[in-house]
Amino acid sequence: MSGSQNRFLLSACSLFLLAVLFLGSCNTIDLYEKIVPVPEHSWKSTFKPQFKFQIKDTNSSYQVYVVLRHNEKYNYNNIWLNLTMQGPGQAPQKFMLELPLATTDKGWLGTAMDDLIEHRIALTLDSFRKPGEYIFTLEQVMREDPLENVMNVGLRIEKKIQ
Repeated sequence: MSGSQNRFLLSACSLFLLAVLFLGSCNTIDLYEKIVPVPEHSWKSTFKPQFKFQIKDTNSSYQVYVVLRHNEKYNYNNIWLNLTMQGPGQAPQKFMLELPLATTDKGWLGTAMDDLIEHRIALTLDSFRKPGEYIFTLEQVMREDPLENVMNVGLRIEKKIQ
């Protein structure tokens, strides 16, 4: 092997080793995310998407987000939702939420790509205190039924980094 080939091989090995060390040092965040399409982009109050996930680590804190995607034709600056949460061995708890989507001075609060706007709205919920399966259900409770121009709705759970 020539000297230039040895240097190339040594450089390639060094870069590979550096990449492995870099990737191995990253913190991972336990995460659940599920996004469901709203049939015909018209969210009827009878369409109540359900999200099921497991919590194993009850010592950690989690952040819950509602994910909503709509187009620019969405008629409101907010959305009213009923969120039902049921933990293992617990009765369902229902929360009525008003989630802001726009302001008069800033426009849409979410991230826009062309005419699609995505919102990830953090909720303030109690920690997950028991290990096991949790079930969340989302229901739109706006006066307009069906609620037009809503493309997707979902739920995201992230473990907070301490």
